[in-house]
Amino acid sequence: MKQHKVLVYIASIFAISLWGMSYIWTDQLIARNIPIFYFVFVRILMAGIVLFLFNAAYGRIKRIQRQDLPKFLLLAFFEPFIYFLCETYGLKVTGSPTLSAMVIATIPIFSIAAGVIFFKERINAINVFGILFSLVGIVMVAMAKGDLGEHFIWGIVLLLIAVVAEVGHASLTKSLSGNYSSQIIVMYQFLIGSVYLFPLFIWKGIDNFSIEVYFSAEVWYPLICLAVLCSSLAFSLWVSTIKSLGVAKSSIFSALIPVAAALIAWMIGHEHLNSRQWIGIAISTLGVILSQYTKTKKA
Repeated sequence: MKQHKVLVYIASIFAISLWGMSYIWTDQLIARNIPIFYFVFVRILMAGIVLFLFNAAYGRIKRIQRQDLPKFLLLAFFEPFIYFLCETYGLKVTGSPTLSAMVIATIPIFSIAAGVIFFKERINAINVFGILFSLVGIVMVAMAKGDLGEHFIWGIVLLLIAVVAEVGHASLTKSLSGNYSSQIIVMYQFLIGSVYLFPLFIWKGIDNFSIEVYFSAEVWYPLICLAVLCSSLAFSLWVSTIKSLGVAKSSIFSALIPVAAALIAWMIGHEHLNSRQWIGIAISTLGVILSQYTKTKKA
């Protein structure tokens, strides 16, 4: 049992490390003016196909049961459709992979809010303090960016919508994990999501299409990394985490995403971090951890 939990924790950390790197790869595509509707659709479709081939090779393909079809349709609507569009546009508007990861790291806070509102779960004073602590950290990082104009605020709003979509995605994933394997859930999630994204891909994704640009190594290298590593692999690991630890406990690992994104961005020279940003990251991470604290009753 302990060995299994250790493996789950390792898988969780590996997944959030890949997601931390995903902000860098996404930012590279945005910097090359590749339409968001193009690379998000290609990423999701490629990830779905990779998982389909993997499951087919091992004879693990399982049909969706009729009663579960609405859940899968809603799951794919939350993520990848809503989540990836809002997250990517939020990253584009804010212009900072670190700040975007910071906002996404508030997912555990919204998970607590969802538990209180929909499942009548209780929170204690430490949870409330942790929520406030985390918000202070986010503000510190935002102020260090030095840009809080109208478009910047819209970027934060889009990222927060992505956070809410992720909470819905995690809840549905947990309800489906009892009947389907992690790879099957993610496979259907991405294949259905690519259907949702296809009209947007046709409408705006192939404007000013150029084979030399869109099929260049500079575009397809980050695209393949996003599809295979950050989608197919990371999401499969994450579904296993949700299945093993539950929605609330697994969401705490989201607090480590900005740490991974900041360290990777700093290591490759993509983004400079000043002392205020590092302190803000530390404060927000501590706040998210405190927001997940539960008191144990004495016997």
